[in-house]
Amino acid sequence: MSGKISVEDFGTTPEGRAVQRFVLKNNNNVCLKLISYGATIQAIEVPDKDGNVADVTLGFDTLDGYLGKHPYMGVVAGRVANRIAKGTFTLDGQEYKLACNNGPNHLHGGLKGFSHYVWDSSMEGDSVKFSYVSADGEEGYPGEVTAQVTYTLTNDNEVDIQYQATTTKATPINLTNHAYFNLGGPSEPTIYDHVITIAADKYTPTDDDHLTTGEISPVEGTLWDLRGGVRLGERVNSVPCGQAPGYDTNFCINQPGDKQLCAKVHHPASGRTMEVRTNQPGVQLYTANYLDGTLVGKSGAKYNKHSGLCLETQVYPDAINKPNFPSCVLRPGETYHHHTSYKFVLG
Repeated sequence: MSGKISVEDFGTTPEGRAVQRFVLKNNNNVCLKLISYGATIQAIEVPDKDGNVADVTLGFDTLDGYLGKHPYMGVVAGRVANRIAKGTFTLDGQEYKLACNNGPNHLHGGLKGFSHYVWDSSMEGDSVKFSYVSADGEEGYPGEVTAQVTYTLTNDNEVDIQYQATTTKATPINLTNHAYFNLGGPSEPTIYDHVITIAADKYTPTDDDHLTTGEISPVEGTLWDLRGGVRLGERVNSVPCGQAPGYDTNFCINQPGDKQLCAKVHHPASGRTMEVRTNQPGVQLYTANYLDGTLVGKSGAKYNKHSGLCLETQVYPDAINKPNFPSCVLRPGETYHHHTSYKFVLG
């Protein structure tokens, strides 16, 4: 990127930790804004087909919004993103107990998780690197984990995210970014006009508590078949998901890889398209089913049901308790490496 990176103050936590915001710009009028609290994507500003720039993510204008209760908007979720059944797992013969912060299950790392800490930050060339050391025993997990997340904005309009981690003891790990996207920008109240494609022949069904059952099922002939491109408004309200219809589903990517397209979202009115690539085996589509208008975000926007969507690249949910799922265990001497990119195609 031959654009520029600037840094500015974004407030102070109640504990007195300063939070910084990094602003990355490329040569195509695309802008990525990151904050060190939660290694969070605070904004992605993208031109439409007529050159009009809009923020295509949900979130908050100030730190107070991120400090308050919110559904993980733009944060890095960890140590283990998504759900762990009943907040327990056994690893190498040792049982570990975690907080159950999502009904009967553990979600996104627990009561605080990686998303609610200030990460150390630095600018490295065209990139911003965030680092966090999670203590042995934090949230009940074994091992001291050193995690790094590096963001780069390229002149191909790609938000490139590199996750790395090491550990002192065997531990599960599954990091992801929980950005909520609406390619129509702030003026678009829902994602119903978005056309989504996910290159997945199979998915992992869930129970009434949104926990994977252990099955890996074909999407053929189901509401979860998104291979051919589906306008969300034609389907999302028919998808059963507890008390709030919509997608909250892990899709088993056909061909994970840095160059392989695993998902695509298009908003016809603006002309914006977002392409997702990852080396992870799964991607969670979440369509903001539980937003209800009480959460006030950027510029006073009230975020209602289905006002955004998440594409969280990951290992399958509850993999630590499902031996038939790809492993999420990281051991001493190994390096966890997760690569995901969100590329914006303009016009």
